[in-house]
Amino acid sequence: MNRILNLLAILSTTVAFSQTNPDVFIANIDSDEEKTTISGLTNLSNDPGYDNQPSFGTDHLLLFAGNNDGQTDIFQMHSRTGRKMLAGGSRAGGEYSPQLTPDGRGIAAVRLDTTGLQRLYIYNKMGDSTVLIPDLMVAYYTFFDANQIVGCYIEDESLNLFVHKLDEAKTYTLLKDVGRSFHKVPGQNSVSYTVTNEQDQQDVYLLDMETLESFFVTQLPIGVNDYAWLDDSRIVVGSKSSLFVYDTFDKKDWVKLADLDASVITDISRIAVNPSGNKIALVGIPK
Repeated sequence: MNRILNLLAILSTTVAFSQTNPDVFIANIDSDEEKTTISGLTNLSNDPGYDNQPSFGTDHLLLFAGNNDGQTDIFQMHSRTGRKMLAGGSRAGGEYSPQLTPDGRGIAAVRLDTTGLQRLYIYNKMGDSTVLIPDLMVAYYTFFDANQIVGCYIEDESLNLFVHKLDEAKTYTLLKDVGRSFHKVPGQNSVSYTVTNEQDQQDVYLLDMETLESFFVTQLPIGVNDYAWLDDSRIVVGSKSSLFVYDTFDKKDWVKLADLDASVITDISRIAVNPSGNKIALVGIPK
């Protein structure tokens, strides 16, 4: 059962894509005091295999989990050049959820070995790997800073919210049965995460990294599991070929941000926004 849960947790995004594999797209974000517009939607990965879980290492460096001859490995792509390059990996297993480490010297990723072992690793420029959190089956995560990792791990058939402090080599378990989307909130001392509510929808919470207390933010739209922060107050999600935004200051429910070209992308799932807030990466089905 643990092996099955392990696979389901890390690969759950593939369920919606049983007919077609997803690609990673990128677009421009243009904001002023009056409105925000999305333009220049481009399919970056453009691969017949599985491409998913994008994250921006810098404003122009995008990392994602991509198809490498049938195995999922770490790829990087510079949004200015569009050049796709293998950034690391191990033949021992596939890598998922790649993220640039806060010091910029390595790439972290969850590796699922062919033996069934699942751990969070860090890869250096030579491709060598080191386990970041021993004995913890990390499923999804984000870095709050160079010392603290927030995410969820698999135990007793549930995803448990944790904070791991690298300097202490200690893991603090905070909550059971959380979702898969974790983000450091721009300009705030917090990390956001989701929990399934009684209506079987995802609620977004903020975890205060000083007190480790959680505060409710909003409920995601029906059927949505993934989101990103446009800035320090606005959350963006995708549904079919549209983007919606929620402003935590106004709290006026979800507002449509953009209708993207349905002849190019549909079934938007994962989302990532670069540090400057002028690029957005989307996972969706190419048309």
